[in-house]
Amino acid sequence: MDNSRQLFQYILSGLSNGAIYALIGFGFAIIHNATGIINFAQGEFVMLGGMFTLFFVAFLNLPLIPAIILAILVSTIVGIVFERLAVRPLKNAKPLSIVIITIGASILIRGIAMLVWGKDTHAVPAFSGSNPLYIVGATIMPQHLWIFAIAVLIIIGNKIFFSYSIIGKAMRACAYNAQAASLVGIDVKTMVLFSFIISSAIGSLAGIIIAPLTMTSYDVGIMLGLKGFCAVIIGGMSSGLGTVLGGLLLGLLESLGAGYLSASYKDAIAFIILLLILFIRPEGLFKKKETERV
Repeated sequence: MDNSRQLFQYILSGLSNGAIYALIGFGFAIIHNATGIINFAQGEFVMLGGMFTLFFVAFLNLPLIPAIILAILVSTIVGIVFERLAVRPLKNAKPLSIVIITIGASILIRGIAMLVWGKDTHAVPAFSGSNPLYIVGATIMPQHLWIFAIAVLIIIGNKIFFSYSIIGKAMRACAYNAQAASLVGIDVKTMVLFSFIISSAIGSLAGIIIAPLTMTSYDVGIMLGLKGFCAVIIGGMSSGLGTVLGGLLLGLLESLGAGYLSASYKDAIAFIILLLILFIRPEGLFKKKETERV
């Protein structure tokens, strides 16, 4: 009985972490599908979400909800500036050059955050208390329920947006063939900007909802960004169900590995999985067959 409870505990923890990885992975997928760019600065927007929330709550004494809204808005503005100054000028740059630019932007954002907030780790208030809940003998923090709820809402909203809204369909058209999309009147540059807005907002929200559990600091986005990247690679660079499944699978394997092997292997598991996927099935485990682009 104890073993089953322990297993259920690991599964709960893994699914919670996996939901976060899926949200971060969405940011990678949305930008890649609209521009072909892999934005390695995505993890820094996760960090900015938590740090800006801390700033508005602790230093400006704002209530939590307005602080969260402002943190998402400011992080999104940073994403817009990033797209305007770093990405838009690169018209015909090689993919490697763009990757280097995003890595450079990541280092710059992280450096500025370190100068502004310092190197200390900071605690962000939980959304609804810190007393653990008990489910079938396993414990779970109320914040985990917020993570599941917000992740489900984001997933549903993402599906509705890309399947039924005009802007979402236009972004999907750019993903399949940007040149053809521009020929039918779609403003590709505007769609690229929208992709950065959405990914920045989702990334900052992910950082906000995880901060009460893991705390936040200037460098927290490095590892979270890499794990989000692993999730989207497993999902086949999909901004849909594939990334969700990839994130949940990664979270579960991480939690089970840390629980039954050693906690010191937790971060290594993500990269071992990434390497295996790239070697065995580089298109991703959940990649759907797509029409080949011209």
